Amino acid sequence: MVNLKGDKIYLRALEPEDLEFVYTIENDTALWSLSDTKQPYSRYLIREYLKNAKQDIFEAKQLRLAICQQSDNKILGLIDLYDFSPLHKRAGLGILIKEISDRKKGIGSEALNLLVNYAFDILNLHQVYANISETNSASLALFENNGFEKIGLKKDWSYDGKSYSNEFILQRINH
Repeated sequence: MVNLKGDKIYLRALEPEDLEFVYTIENDTALWSLSDTKQPYSRYLIREYLKNAKQDIFEAKQLRLAICQQSDNKILGLIDLYDFSPLHKRAGLGILIKEISDRKKGIGSEALNLLVNYAFDILNLHQVYANISETNSASLALFENNGFEKIGLKKDWSYDGKSYSNEFILQRINH
């Protein structure tokens, strides 16, 4: 049985009350390079997104969950399955812990493993993958320490308006 509850955190569906948290994340220009975002999102658009988040992953082809602290239910970050392909039994995986002070405390590893177990055991996926900038050493370490393997380097993949950067693709196969 898959449980979306770990030792320190649990994963849950987004709620309308999460509007301000999601709004802050989506409009933080420092994070835009992680998601190829190039424009701000209005509260209206995020409210509409949250209303439609009730679609299941087979309809929406994505799933976004809140990472919450068990002790006080505080939202610490978001974790996503995206580009979900039931035919090929794979999905991309992304994670963000909002506050730097909450990072490197095992929260990311716990959330990552909870979602990977869900993807493999409930969604019956064969693999999950992540695209991570070559310069994002913290994310590379998080994924590699949790069973993901670097399988390729996409050269000059991302452009920030001034220069190109490389991006690794990492994969974890359900054996």
